[in-house]
Amino acid sequence: MGKVTGFIEIDRQDRTYKPVGERTLNYKEFVVDLEDQDLQLQAARCMDCGVPFCHKGCPVNNQIPDWNDLVYQSDWEQAAIDLHSTNNFPDFTGRICPAPCEAACTLNIDDAPVTIKTIEHAICEKAWKHGWLAPQVPDVETGKTVAIVGSGPAGLAAAQQLRRAGHTVVVFEKNEVPGGLVRFGIPDFKLEKHVVDRRVEQMRAEGVTFKCGVHIGKDVSASELIEGYDAVLLAGGSETPRNLELEGRDLSGVHFAMDFLTQQNRRNSNFAITEGVDPILATGKHVVVIGGGDTGSDCVGTSIRQGALSVTQLEIMPMPPERENKALSWPHWPLKLRTSSSQGEGAERDFSVTTSRFVGDNGVLKQLRCQRVDSNLKPVSGSEFDLKADLVLLAMGFVHPVKEGMLEELALETDQRGNVSADEKNYQTNRDKVFVAGDMRRGQSLVVWAIREGRQAAHAVDAFLMGVSDLPR
Repeated sequence: MGKVTGFIEIDRQDRTYKPVGERTLNYKEFVVDLEDQDLQLQAARCMDCGVPFCHKGCPVNNQIPDWNDLVYQSDWEQAAIDLHSTNNFPDFTGRICPAPCEAACTLNIDDAPVTIKTIEHAICEKAWKHGWLAPQVPDVETGKTVAIVGSGPAGLAAAQQLRRAGHTVVVFEKNEVPGGLVRFGIPDFKLEKHVVDRRVEQMRAEGVTFKCGVHIGKDVSASELIEGYDAVLLAGGSETPRNLELEGRDLSGVHFAMDFLTQQNRRNSNFAITEGVDPILATGKHVVVIGGGDTGSDCVGTSIRQGALSVTQLEIMPMPPERENKALSWPHWPLKLRTSSSQGEGAERDFSVTTSRFVGDNGVLKQLRCQRVDSNLKPVSGSEFDLKADLVLLAMGFVHPVKEGMLEELALETDQRGNVSADEKNYQTNRDKVFVAGDMRRGQSLVVWAIREGRQAAHAVDAFLMGVSDLPR
């Protein structure tokens, strides 16, 4: 694939970032793209490696060597066709996917994988620029109707696939506009929301109907959907955050990370913050983020842009090694120290730290009492210390979908973690006609996994409605 000797002759070159002092002044994307000729050289590095482990590393099974070769040959339009044959939204994944495909790349054995994510992003943006992503209106209508609850990447992917199969598809979204946490949870500096808007408009042109501001289980009963549609797909995500029930948890200044991130995205898009909810702002405050994952990193970048005095990110796990042991990890996703663009903007990071209690005065947070833990995550005696904190953001992940409302009404079976039970082939719940996909079934995960689940669930729903399905899984 690409140039036979490209991986020997050409060094890895990836996108760069605008300077920290420039990019933290606003919420715009700050990645500096490569020129076409540089992208073609990077695509030329793709090896004829016999077994393309990148396929396995990619949850949607992108045909990575194929479109790398097409980019090297300057056939960008065919590359876009190939890319979209497995991924409905490469403009999402080309921005916010952690790129497990690159970890699985054969060249990653030498720490120089092909810049797959960068090439994916470039193909998609060129496709939009040149009008290669025209709406795909089905030639034949099946007369079957499908209701989809939730318009995150899983719901959107399923909706687009099912509509292209000829079904009447209605997507219900509790917020004012579609997008789910891609719109309201992912900061604009990682993914500007015009990227979501253009996909929604593409889907509307294909015939997908969006009913926003409709909370199923609250505004409309789930039973009405079951009675009114031939199939119902639940794609509402995993929105119950993991809490930290400690002394002082009720102090003013302790908040869930997603509440903080959602508020800022709403400000950026000129949407109102929920009435009666106080603004959560880092401006002029000492901020502590508890949780070392992507959501915590997003809180770091947002806090810096809001003008925090300091930002500290705590992780209970020990600091990972700077380099993985390739002999033990490749081609799987490795455990190693990663520094996100947000963390590189000025945050302090501390590992092997647990929180003992929140300390305040007159109901207002003032400090965080912390303690070191050993390799077994047990507190180390005498290692207590305090951190000044005016704002603490809990970014420790999500435990399961919201049970109140829709799920309680439907009495769906759940697994040991509290997610809705369904296998990865049929995606069907214990209720007839009711399917589930995305984080609501899988648990909190990546956008690329949500897209995969949405596409596979669409295949299952189509087969349920028609007896057989030509949709790809």
